[in-house]
Amino acid sequence: MTEPANPEIVEQRKANMQALVEKGHAPFGKAFQRTGRLAEIRAGFEEGKAVTMAGRLTTSRDMGKSIFADLRDGSDRFQIYAQKNTMGDESFEAFKLLDLGDHVGVEGSLFTTRTGEATLKIARWTLLSKALLPLPEKWHGLKDTDQRYRQRYLDLVANPGARETFNRRIQAVWEIRQYLAGRGFQEVETPMMQSQPGGANARPFVTHYEALNAKMYLRIAPELYLKRLLVGGFDKVFELNRNFRNEGLSRTHNPEFTMMEVYEAYSDMRGMKALAEDLITHVAQAVMGSLQVGSPEAPIDLTRPWREVAYRDLVMERMGPDWFSLDGRAMCAAAGKQGVSVDPAWSTADITQEVYSKLIEKTLQNPTFVTRLPAELVPLAKRCEDDPSVVDVFELVIGGKEIAPGYSELNDPIEQRKRFEAQAGDEAQKVDEDFLMALEHGMPPAGGMGIGIDRLVMTLTGCDAIRDVILFPQLKAIVSS
Repeated sequence: MTEPANPEIVEQRKANMQALVEKGHAPFGKAFQRTGRLAEIRAGFEEGKAVTMAGRLTTSRDMGKSIFADLRDGSDRFQIYAQKNTMGDESFEAFKLLDLGDHVGVEGSLFTTRTGEATLKIARWTLLSKALLPLPEKWHGLKDTDQRYRQRYLDLVANPGARETFNRRIQAVWEIRQYLAGRGFQEVETPMMQSQPGGANARPFVTHYEALNAKMYLRIAPELYLKRLLVGGFDKVFELNRNFRNEGLSRTHNPEFTMMEVYEAYSDMRGMKALAEDLITHVAQAVMGSLQVGSPEAPIDLTRPWREVAYRDLVMERMGPDWFSLDGRAMCAAAGKQGVSVDPAWSTADITQEVYSKLIEKTLQNPTFVTRLPAELVPLAKRCEDDPSVVDVFELVIGGKEIAPGYSELNDPIEQRKRFEAQAGDEAQKVDEDFLMALEHGMPPAGGMGIGIDRLVMTLTGCDAIRDVILFPQLKAIVSS
């Protein structure tokens, strides 16, 4: 829980603000014209060049008749130098009333100090925004993890590593868009509020649409709408979207998360597999500068080609060659011996999936395409021609986490209806008749894939928790005692 600021410090800052007001410095100023961002000024540095810059005051070293300080903006840090003889007594004394965290604009000329530091010598300065509360720990970093998530703005100010992670996330999303657009994919938008949730097996968030007096759902996936676009003639589409699933919080799950879903008509799972390899390695090179990613403790090698292995083979490697000949009771007993708790009422497919998710998936560190999953688990994919009990899909696992599922999409409306009805059971209203009608008008064979952006960024940067790559993650409410 965030500790309140020391009242004495707050009062001193307010007193400094009042003193500045009395000297003619408004505490919350107007727009300030900059020569450029600090990184741009540094890149174009010329001795004696006149520039204007703005940023947050982050350090200050008072040497009596002069002050060295640092400004930071969203791009860089830059040293500034205030000298009494240059600025004049009144301006210099007012400058000394500034507190760390204040935003200021400065005008002056560039020079290099004896230690080789690019610096701006201030001729004039302007107070742009007064910080009434102090920044955390004098720039030694924000250590309290909960505070870092609840007050992300302070985390970004105090922890350069956090800012770098989000810069990389921003670049990764941009690279994905550029890559797909360069290969003829069109970015589209589909509804985030739906009358019927679909595209994944997950609990939705429920809301009410007053104008229609109707129950509505925040989307759990955009898949069924994107497939409608395939029916409509869009043959290469993608959406970078927000999905919402009313489920648990964990190191790899947030109820609001970002996905990229892509569909290509006349392709299949193999086309998506090639796309996944090429896209992710492209993003890694562009964002990280290497195919060696992750953390020093858990390095990941993205060098191609990536491993491909059947789901069934992975399970038998861990649980024994006779696993799939066992009945449910025997599976429960074997799983229990491995420390996996399962419900005896579950189907053998569900028991097997629990064993896979708890024991096997987390061991797949380098990229692995897990293929030929049980048909019961994937109701929207085509069955394999040589074995109808499994479907023509992959789950791409990297760093022990599923990053991207890819399918040969089911486009048979008769088979799709059977699977929807089996999944809905007695709740026939859950069958999406509108989507089935779209399929009946003819959807081309297609490949489809989703990439979890949050997990991809975790993989590239070596972050262990999804909250470290989401600017404002969902957190449990603080309960007052």
